[in-house]
Amino acid sequence: MRHTGNMVMCENDGVPFLHLPSFTEQKWLNHAFSTRLGGVSTGIYSSMNLGFGRGDSDDNVLENYRRFCAAAGFDIHNLVATAQTHKTEILRVGEAERGAGIIKSKPWHDIDGLITNEKNVALCVYSADCVPLLFADTVHHAIGVAHAGWRGTVAEIAAVTVGAMQREFGTQPSELLVGIGPSIGPCCFEVDTPVAKQFLDCPEISENCMVKKENGKWMIDLWEANAQILRNAGVQKIEKGEFCTRCNPDTLWSHRATDGKRGGACGILCIQEAAE
Repeated sequence: MRHTGNMVMCENDGVPFLHLPSFTEQKWLNHAFSTRLGGVSTGIYSSMNLGFGRGDSDDNVLENYRRFCAAAGFDIHNLVATAQTHKTEILRVGEAERGAGIIKSKPWHDIDGLITNEKNVALCVYSADCVPLLFADTVHHAIGVAHAGWRGTVAEIAAVTVGAMQREFGTQPSELLVGIGPSIGPCCFEVDTPVAKQFLDCPEISENCMVKKENGKWMIDLWEANAQILRNAGVQKIEKGEFCTRCNPDTLWSHRATDGKRGGACGILCIQEAAE
């Protein structure tokens, strides 16, 4: 076991995975983020590719899920996958949806976030530079995941997810624990002016998470931008993983580091014990 940023690298049967310490403390939860190590895929997908539809064989991807789930303590039949298109639609799922997107087709589109309050419904969110967000209502025992690329960040998907949990489960923002998983860091996320302007125009994001460079481009801290949106939504407990995908391409999938020739990573969150 070793620390990478604020995250902890664990390993089981030769398959490494990442934990956020604050989520590990929540005994009613199980969570994990995959690395690119410990799978069976080859070539540009080597080796733990959890992304269907990227050119790898479905058999390889399914075997990778089996290995990752076995190592991290999930049942592959309980997984429910997003259908990410950089939007802000959040879907409540439950027992009937278990397996969707993994062992059976998913009947939804344009879903960048999932929420549930049902035990053994494992929510999956994908990333390879974008920010994976985990949400845990520590009072009502409800959970959520969201995919926050730069488009989702400026569209405030973090706050949209908080609002969805409020409506569906009675969640109070002050009762939420939110984790920011491995993603491209402020050291590496360089954008041009049109993208930077969207951050500057977002009222919930302050300029202190942006630095303008001499070449006219901008460095943006997506971790802090999402944290600011969450704080403005009333969330007080936020843990940043601070593990940069672009800086660690031998361990994590990074779209920028590979010029898009890559596999995909997954973060999973599940209620494993019933609320008392």
